[in-house]
Amino acid sequence: MTKLNRVELKKFREIKEEKFASKVSDGNTQIIIGVGTCGVAAGARETEKAFIDELKVQNISNTVISETGCMGLCYSEPTVEVIVPGMDPVIYGYVDEETAREIVRKHIQEKILIEDHIFDKPAADIINVLKEDSDYKQYRIVLRNCGIIDPEKIEEYIARDGYAALEKAVFEMSGEDIINELKISGLRGRGGAGFSTWMKWNFTKQAENDSKYIVCNADEGDPGAYMDRSTLEGDPHSILEAMTIAGYCINSNKGYIYIRAEYPLAIERLKTAMKQSRELGLLGDNILGSDFSFDIEIRLGAGAFVCGEETALLESIEGERGMPNPRPPFPAVKGVWGEPTIINNVETWASIPVIISKGGEWFSKIGTDDTTGTKVFALTGKIKNSGLVEVAMGTTLREIIYDIGGGIPGGKKFKAVQTGGPSGGVITREHLDTPIDYKSLQELGSIMGSGGMIVLNEDDCMVDVSKFYLGFTIDESCGKCPPCRVGGRTLYNILERITNGEGKLEDLDRMRSIGETMQKASLCGLGQTSPNPILSTLRYFEDEYIAHIIDKKCPAKKCKPLITFEVIPEACTGCTLCAVKCPVNTISGKRKEVHFINQDACIKCGECFEVCNFDAILIT
Repeated sequence: MTKLNRVELKKFREIKEEKFASKVSDGNTQIIIGVGTCGVAAGARETEKAFIDELKVQNISNTVISETGCMGLCYSEPTVEVIVPGMDPVIYGYVDEETAREIVRKHIQEKILIEDHIFDKPAADIINVLKEDSDYKQYRIVLRNCGIIDPEKIEEYIARDGYAALEKAVFEMSGEDIINELKISGLRGRGGAGFSTWMKWNFTKQAENDSKYIVCNADEGDPGAYMDRSTLEGDPHSILEAMTIAGYCINSNKGYIYIRAEYPLAIERLKTAMKQSRELGLLGDNILGSDFSFDIEIRLGAGAFVCGEETALLESIEGERGMPNPRPPFPAVKGVWGEPTIINNVETWASIPVIISKGGEWFSKIGTDDTTGTKVFALTGKIKNSGLVEVAMGTTLREIIYDIGGGIPGGKKFKAVQTGGPSGGVITREHLDTPIDYKSLQELGSIMGSGGMIVLNEDDCMVDVSKFYLGFTIDESCGKCPPCRVGGRTLYNILERITNGEGKLEDLDRMRSIGETMQKASLCGLGQTSPNPILSTLRYFEDEYIAHIIDKKCPAKKCKPLITFEVIPEACTGCTLCAVKCPVNTISGKRKEVHFINQDACIKCGECFEVCNFDAILIT
């Protein structure tokens, strides 16, 4: 590739835009396969090979197969979009090798749709790109290219206005102009704290240092969260472009992307994107022929959750042990290598090019007055349609869980939704109509966080949920400060006693006291927020804690020490299946006679309950 200047980039874009827009007008059928991590894990590579093989078998030549990132429909992977000239685009889900061959034979050859595998929304709505007049609940800005472009082809990114914002910034704007657009936009950091992006950038810009740095925090560690990973896998150039714009804004020539090594596909695509950008003169020396130079280096993290905290992350970039430092000074003034540093997370960076291209006022009209723009959530847990969801701020939890997520499977009742991961809290059914914004969630005792959203149903024990999250945070604590190190372990020990049926009522007030102390005294956000799940569940589900303590029972029947498995004599047919499946041989009884469970030896694995075909096992 030849390096481009500004004029050449515009010509290059015009050519690629025309080519990208005419994908089907040339008579070719398009098969677009979602090849993000979730797709690959579900067999997307095997599906792709099946398409290739069947096209050869059927002697079909006018078909182009391309790869893209995650389409967001993670529950139906592998997902495939098929565009046949003269027919509406269709997105198929659960496309295994057999289904791929069937699509070739029926849809492509005979123009007959495979109804059983069609996703229940038209493609134009699923891949809703900045479409203001759509009544579909999603509104894609961060994920604008995910599921549409091939992330390993820079020309497809450029064809969709890629690097137009960088061109505009370098040749038409000053650093002050860029910061002013961010201020008008109202963009707040999407990493959890929600700090004003323009203010953070302005602090760094005003610092009178010769060296300044730009950092992308891609150390995504919340259980159930994969928004950043999918963005990097599906649209890596958007992050490179945004960081380069920030470099120009504050006069920095060096950036770092800190990403956990457990994201190999994202790392691979970032490296490919960086190589392509350098070859075209969009990264490196004299960008687009200007006198501005900026380059980016990838730094791999070892997967420590605490390195998502910005001061610990910066220590890790420098090769030190990732441990938080007191603030102030903040990284905007004293960051990596002791120099002023802008640090934002992946989702924040992905919004920047759109704001620069379309203007801060355009962005500010999306969302609410206090929280503008959109938010990406990883919708998981007890939900029919798990996957990536991007909605305008102010969208209600009910719309996300029921209209987009499809509600709770199996006829179960919604109980709560955990937002903010281990740092967040639960929101109950009474608050399903709460709009998603920073203030509303905080008032309910939760947080926006980076975007994890785990749905819980009636079978989930809230005490056990709190213990799970606290167990995660104490494992991930760096141990530097006593409030987190000692307080977290003390809280966990109390929860352990409660779930074992050994709790006391005074434990509840003690947990509140310890949790509130940790919030005030811990050094970093990990320690300050780790009690949140406990304080939140005590606020809304104190009755469950009391049941564990007073009644010695787990209402959700999750805590093993507090439940028993019993045979219902009237329902038992003596089929012996439970006895055969019991891993510790605690079930006795002759064939066609009532069976019995030895309670002293039962390990409460639940295998008997799962295999009984006659509902003869009672959990009490």
